[in-house]
Amino acid sequence: MRPSPLTRKLAPALVLGSLLTCTAPTRWVPPQPSELLALQASPAPPAPVPKTQRIGGELDPLLAQKLAVARGDASIGRKLGVFRNTYYDFPLEREYTGQLVDVFDASCRSLARVPQEFHDTLCMQGSGLLADGRTLSFARRDCSCARRCPRSSQQICFEALAPERFPWGRGASGDPITPLLSVAVDIDVIALGTPLFIPEYLGLPRDAEHHSEHDGCFIAQDRGIRIQGRHIDVFTGEESLTELWNRLVPSNRGVTVIVDSPFCSGVHLETKDALTQ
Repeated sequence: MRPSPLTRKLAPALVLGSLLTCTAPTRWVPPQPSELLALQASPAPPAPVPKTQRIGGELDPLLAQKLAVARGDASIGRKLGVFRNTYYDFPLEREYTGQLVDVFDASCRSLARVPQEFHDTLCMQGSGLLADGRTLSFARRDCSCARRCPRSSQQICFEALAPERFPWGRGASGDPITPLLSVAVDIDVIALGTPLFIPEYLGLPRDAEHHSEHDGCFIAQDRGIRIQGRHIDVFTGEESLTELWNRLVPSNRGVTVIVDSPFCSGVHLETKDALTQ
């Protein structure tokens, strides 16, 4: 049956009306008070929780620190901000060969003749070990008799120290420095002797075999001409540890420096214990 003239006239309007009916958005209905209360009462998804045990089954002694950091607890201490991070270590003369140059003391007396590459590393790191067992540590800069350090253009004189007292060198505070505990700072920003908590280092291995984990605690014991402003330089001791930590927390990535942390309240005692071992 053919449609009537009236139907033919109304057909476009009917089609458009059906399209509008199909595509019109659903009207938003605000939630009822009871629904809002139910949403508010629902617990938030839990944050990832660190494992309570290590491989082998023993309890993780750093669990409390890891949980507090994961939760972002204010109780972990007062945040100074994000600092540039770098590393320095303790070169050994016996690992270097080549042309010999003099290392001088502050009175311009020669302490030893050492490979040039060892000298150029020593003048940047601040301390190192001579092949005869003596520890060399920074004495003063601007020594006219000293070879110029290629990277810093400084002329550094050194002091020979008893390795029994200073196995890793001496910091700006006058105390022995300790690997993975001592850091160099700008003393206008952080006073020497200040304990620091750095969460990014919490749980890092203390050695390549991962026998133990770092607690994230350090102490400001050193300074350097290039350590300015928000910059911390971590003393790793061994070059292999510098390489390991630099892979895990790369230099210049930035780390969070926290003071007045209860986790590091015993750092002074730990320093003394480390020095007497």
